[in-house]
Amino acid sequence: MAKFVQTIADFWRCGKCRMRTCFAAIITVCNLANAAYGASPPGRNDEALGGRNRYERCLELTRRNAEEALNKAAVWEASGGDGPANHCAALALVALRRYREAAIRLDQLGHASIGSAQQRADVFGQAGNAWLLARRGADATASFSSALALSPRDPDLLADRARAAALLGDWKAADSDLSAALKIDDNRADLLVLRASARRALRRQADARADLELALRILPNYPEALVERGALKLESGDATGAWADWQLAVSRASGTAAAATAQQRLDALLHAKKK
Repeated sequence: MAKFVQTIADFWRCGKCRMRTCFAAIITVCNLANAAYGASPPGRNDEALGGRNRYERCLELTRRNAEEALNKAAVWEASGGDGPANHCAALALVALRRYREAAIRLDQLGHASIGSAQQRADVFGQAGNAWLLARRGADATASFSSALALSPRDPDLLADRARAAALLGDWKAADSDLSAALKIDDNRADLLVLRASARRALRRQADARADLELALRILPNYPEALVERGALKLESGDATGAWADWQLAVSRASGTAAAATAQQRLDALLHAKKK
């Protein structure tokens, strides 16, 4: 049973990196800066413009030298940088894989009521994803719930909270959140595949199969759907069908995470046949 659950968990590991594009493009460079400094045009508010530019430079530095970005953010925060400095520090911590510290900062920033409701929801969403990277499902659930309180019709936040539920092994909660997300946007093949994997964990094979068929109608040869359908076929005793789906995923999506997963499954199946 543990091996079965781990196989499913592999698929859920990084949805929107999956995890909301893994922090490189989240919140977009201006959201928090605009919240902190306003949207004054150049030349009308030099202090606001300087703060926004400093924020952009700090975010850029997190991608090149996260340790230096963290140090600069700390100096900036000490001199009154407030939300933007704290946010840059949090993203630097993510880049340094200090996920728990990053998540705590991001949660604090979300609770600080800086910016609009949507901007705060974005920050709580980032906190949730940092908690997921730290493998802290309960904390991630709390952050995503805070985000959804501010932006209740965001299907991606619902999917993110479903991933937190999956990390906790709560497949019913995952199925519930994904079903809610699909009521908002029923044309999402990625959400259908995630719900199929949750339903497979719940032993609802027929429902999982229906989700995968619909996902593949929306996106023919969608590699994530092929990977999941192969797993479903293997569990039902159809090793030949599983092999065909995984081979197709490898051939159609070379170089992707889905192809790598499919290749691992093919290798494992081949190894099992040789025993």
